[in-house]
Amino acid sequence: MAVKRQGGGAFGGRVRTAALVTGVAMAGLAVTAPALASGGESRSEPGAGAPSVRRVTCDLGDLAFTPGAPCQGKSEIAAVVHYPDGPGAQGLARGRHPLIVMQHGQWATCADRGAQNALTKAQKALALAEKAGDRAEEARQLKIIEKMSDRLWAWPCKAGVSPLPSSSGYDYLARSLARQGFVVVSMGANATSGGQADSVYQARAALINKHLDLWRQLDAGKGPLKGKVKDPRTGRAVGAAFAGHLDMGRVGTLGHSMGGGGVMQQVPDLRHGDWPAGVRIKAAVGLAPTATWENEPVTKVPLAVLWGTCDQVNTGEYAKWNRKKNQAPLHGITLTGGNHNYFNTQWSPSSGQVAGADDAIPASSADGVSRRTAATSSTGGSTRRPSAGSPRAIPSPSSAGTSWATPRRTHS
Repeated sequence: MAVKRQGGGAFGGRVRTAALVTGVAMAGLAVTAPALASGGESRSEPGAGAPSVRRVTCDLGDLAFTPGAPCQGKSEIAAVVHYPDGPGAQGLARGRHPLIVMQHGQWATCADRGAQNALTKAQKALALAEKAGDRAEEARQLKIIEKMSDRLWAWPCKAGVSPLPSSSGYDYLARSLARQGFVVVSMGANATSGGQADSVYQARAALINKHLDLWRQLDAGKGPLKGKVKDPRTGRAVGAAFAGHLDMGRVGTLGHSMGGGGVMQQVPDLRHGDWPAGVRIKAAVGLAPTATWENEPVTKVPLAVLWGTCDQVNTGEYAKWNRKKNQAPLHGITLTGGNHNYFNTQWSPSSGQVAGADDAIPASSADGVSRRTAATSSTGGSTRRPSAGSPRAIPSPSSAGTSWATPRRTHS
């Protein structure tokens, strides 16, 4: 797999798969590396004696949030949360921790196995009917396909059918970041997956801002999330562990596919006024992000964009659009053999999940493990500097033979 850095400076060559983008894609988050609280406590970089990680969830309901005009409909407020473990049964590692929020892309919303099986059967029957020239049978199978697709993409899901947990598809990445000291919130965005409406990116950006505001309130020991962040194994609330331990002035946002489009709608220069009070975005990352309608420039927040050469959705246009405008670091990373779906483990066929698919063009792309290795490397590696002798060491830009993008300075 190869990596190219865009935005100024030299282009990097090939590096080992495991170390590929590990130290470069999310360079912006290097400035948000967690530091222990002051007041007698040392300020150390994350990664040294990396803590164990806890996984909790929160769910305020399938229709808990109304994005507002011009968006239509309501969205869920639900998330999977990973954080570095600390003392006590519900502890969070000491200090104030930067927050990273993630948003998944557009995908099937309901894990309806019956609908998936019927859909697959109808698709095969449709192919046979088309080959035979049987128009009546084609029409019959198309109706079945439409009906089953509606079940898979419904919101809320019908009784007895669980939501498809796309927000859990980045657990591998969230664990890696939490070990480095970040609190990582991967939000559900199934309600926004119902169609490519004109306002879908505004709705996704509004959902990001809503989650940021809820976590800002929880840090203050109040708000709707209080008592709602729970250990899924025991059902016990753990929200109190976060009060006073989040650094909302050092926040990172990450989105995949249309979730990347949501990030790119939320982070542009013109949208900073929509951020909740006291929240500051210090880095943004798009994993194969789809293009928003406005294509608004992102010049003031460090930005990294990662895309694959077998991706039929994204071609890294964000890096190109912002290349000569950036006042903050800008990084474009090409993953040779990378497709679109495999960054999310729930979307990969190997998961056994409903609707899993290999969408690569051509289909012989890098496997899901390689893809997720690259994503983990890209987003987390540059937050710390392991020793060169470590078997899991992540090369810094200099040791990887690449160079940081140089911000373009402008003067008013």
